[in-house]
Amino acid sequence: MVIDLRKCIGCRACAVVCSEKNNVPSDSLRKVVDCDVLSPGDPRRGFLPLSCMHCDHPPCLAVCPTGATYRRPDGIVNIDEERCLGCGYCEMACPYHARTIFHEKIDLIISAMKSAAGSSEYPRQIGVSMKCNFCLPKVESGMARELKPGVDPDATPECVLACSGSVLHFGDLNDPQSNVSQLLKEHQAIRLQTALGTEPSIFYIPVG
Repeated sequence: MVIDLRKCIGCRACAVVCSEKNNVPSDSLRKVVDCDVLSPGDPRRGFLPLSCMHCDHPPCLAVCPTGATYRRPDGIVNIDEERCLGCGYCEMACPYHARTIFHEKIDLIISAMKSAAGSSEYPRQIGVSMKCNFCLPKVESGMARELKPGVDPDATPECVLACSGSVLHFGDLNDPQSNVSQLLKEHQAIRLQTALGTEPSIFYIPVG
């Protein structure tokens, strides 16, 4: 994913649709941080969309005792909820604070959200680790129909579709002709906490 920070106005549409589609409390799997004004004398505010970074070397995977956390060949880091013990090791290991475990005390909140929004497209469990998976069931379903992720809506994460400012871009970094590859070719991008050696797959185009 490539995120163009120059265009983000902090509307939080990506976080809202993520919450609605997954039937989880707001800012659980995706959030937008208000970074205040960019610099003294510059009235613009900076906003930072955050979620799982889908690292090439994810610390969460290294500490998982059951193998519930795994990295797919396409680079998406996912969780096998049937194997997750809810131990929280991954939550503590993630330097991006991208893991969440919902316990029974908020079960009523989630039930209320399900009643209000209808059945979840991506069911979640209580007591297991959860994170952004780029709307994997939807992307896989679209690709099975030969749709192109990041181009065809039925093969693209909901947060990307909800963003009206063209801030979020999703695609295949191994394809030099993909939208994300072209953006990285045209712009100098940065990644978060690269000194940790995690090699995140989320790239940010900074505000100039």
